[in-house]
Amino acid sequence: MQCRECAADLDRPGDYCLVCRTANADVVVLDLDRDRARVTTLSGEEILGARVVTTTPEDGELSGVELRNFAGQVADEVHRKRPEEVYVTGDRTVIDAVRSQFHYECFRVKGDDPVERVIERQGEPALDVVEASAAEKIGGTHSTLIGNRDGKRAIETVAGHPHVKKIIPGPIDAGGSSARGGVRAKATRADEGGNVRLLIRDGSSVQENRVVTTAGDRELGEHVRADLNEALNEADLAE
Repeated sequence: MQCRECAADLDRPGDYCLVCRTANADVVVLDLDRDRARVTTLSGEEILGARVVTTTPEDGELSGVELRNFAGQVADEVHRKRPEEVYVTGDRTVIDAVRSQFHYECFRVKGDDPVERVIERQGEPALDVVEASAAEKIGGTHSTLIGNRDGKRAIETVAGHPHVKKIIPGPIDAGGSSARGGVRAKATRADEGGNVRLLIRDGSSVQENRVVTTAGDRELGEHVRADLNEALNEADLAE
């Protein structure tokens, strides 16, 4: 492929041109599994190319090094393009590792075909990403969290989502029906402003926590809610 501005040859489709300093790609879509990443480059609705990066997951002490190296290779592919937007889907551990290695904002995308979904969403507003730690997002007048360690883990799982601005814990109601299986959590239907409630149950007690998201309406809030419940399910905390 040649640069669309100066016609210089590019090593890979969509690469940033180092001759005339021009970007040739608008968007990169990352479909990330623990052992495989597909990096797709877009210019408008045109797919310029796709590249697959693979790794062999390690156990024990080597796991962290292997994951960082894998994430670094993916991040290098993104940096070659200098895109305006990066969309991600897939394994949360890999997503977090990749995000830690570049400065681009990452927007979550859902669906069986993330590239097609990104093309369909051209022109739609993307959700802002909150670059804050889980601890920084938790606040409010009620500091007590239900469920001890598992309750805290549920809160931190939700707070770790990039489209969550803040979690405001509510009072604990001890008059609910008893739930089986220890601590269970669920994000409820989004309101008109795109915010949701996180219900955490521990036995007959329940705590309702307000979750403020970067979604501006109910439709986008529903995407965030589904993502939060998926994360709780992966953490074995879903109701």
